[in-house]
Amino acid sequence: MTRVLIPSGALGLNYDPEALARGVAARPDIIAVDGGSTDSGPSYLGRGVSKYARASTKLEWAGLMKARAIAGVPLVIGTAGTCGTDAAVDWMLDITREIATEQGTSLKVAVLRSSQDIGRVAESFEAGNIAPLPGAPDVTAQDIQACSNIVALAGAEQISAALQTGADIVIAGRTTDTAIIAALPLMQGCHGGGAWHGAKIGECGALCATNPQSGVIMIDFDDAGFTVTPMADGAHASPHTVSAHMLYENSDPFILHEPGGHLDVTGARYTALDETSVRVEGSKWVPSDRYTVKLEGARPAGCRTVLMALLRDPRYVANAALWAEDIVTKCTAKVLDRMDITAEEFTLEIRLMGHSASFGMLETRHADPVEIGVIGIITAPTEDQAAEIGKLLNPYLLHHPLTQEEEQPTFAFLFSPPDMHQGTVYEFALHHVMHLTDPMDAFRLEVTHIG
Repeated sequence: MTRVLIPSGALGLNYDPEALARGVAARPDIIAVDGGSTDSGPSYLGRGVSKYARASTKLEWAGLMKARAIAGVPLVIGTAGTCGTDAAVDWMLDITREIATEQGTSLKVAVLRSSQDIGRVAESFEAGNIAPLPGAPDVTAQDIQACSNIVALAGAEQISAALQTGADIVIAGRTTDTAIIAALPLMQGCHGGGAWHGAKIGECGALCATNPQSGVIMIDFDDAGFTVTPMADGAHASPHTVSAHMLYENSDPFILHEPGGHLDVTGARYTALDETSVRVEGSKWVPSDRYTVKLEGARPAGCRTVLMALLRDPRYVANAALWAEDIVTKCTAKVLDRMDITAEEFTLEIRLMGHSASFGMLETRHADPVEIGVIGIITAPTEDQAAEIGKLLNPYLLHHPLTQEEEQPTFAFLFSPPDMHQGTVYEFALHHVMHLTDPMDAFRLEVTHIG
């Protein structure tokens, strides 16, 4: 049996320290935690930085390093620093060094790097070794060259290689959410389908149970399946809560693709052992003919300026969509007339907070708000151009009337100045897989001693 302790769905989201202590007392074989994802958009990958506060990351990581020392087992983090680039891995390694010094410990650390040489990825694309996933954008080698960062998602094989170094701590770049959990059970001969299925269930910590904010769960893997047990007081797993997690971030609730194959849970059976634990058997791991890893890439998409205003006059609130459409039309014409820029080089949009801001024309729910927040979003090739367009938009958001005949209205800006400059913004450029002859071909493993 292999026992995996998972403190939370992501480092930086907090965990229940009492539940963690209870998990450590149950003698796990490894502690595994995710460090991030693409959930918050392309900017973190594009810039190679963490979404989570350094202070929170350090505090929680220090707690996990203490837990690791007590348990005497490896501690693994995947997708370090939210995006898993080399810069984010180094950021996490620096935090680990600080904590090791403060705790007075000496550690062997394995660092798994997932950042890709952009030129080599472009060459691999031209050689036909990269294929699009469903919904992927059409790309050229030039599009790939425009990326600021590209990472490959490591699977269980790469995490296993890091664990085989005998490291106390593994800091991994971009990985699949499941790889850091499945790796050790697979290394120790546990059931393949159970290892990957349990890893999927456990990827977000206690999200597969009641009291999901507690974070901490334990998963026991063996030669037939796995057992899920939340560690917090009052947290319960049931066949419903466990099976439902296959729907989380997964277009097919029965199939999950990973490097080297896919998980099929069509025949999985979920059994409540008691009010807390659930036993799962019947999952299958289906190896693929070719070993592929997913690529994620982000590239600059221009510079952005944002303006915010408020509408409270009932007539303007009621006619906000018409008012916003008229502003976009008139301000766009002014930009084209007064600036050296083409219509294809910039975008200007107005989103009405409280009025279809999330779904636009797809919205089906309607209500009568007291006020509406107005956000003007401008994206242009340079920061100066975005700022200049923002200044052209400014008078419209402050005074633009619904009709030419009526008196000039006055609206409210939230700030002075109302324009906020976001600088360079990014967009995802890759949703592809790359074929590898050897699983380690796209990754680099380093071992260092700290403390």
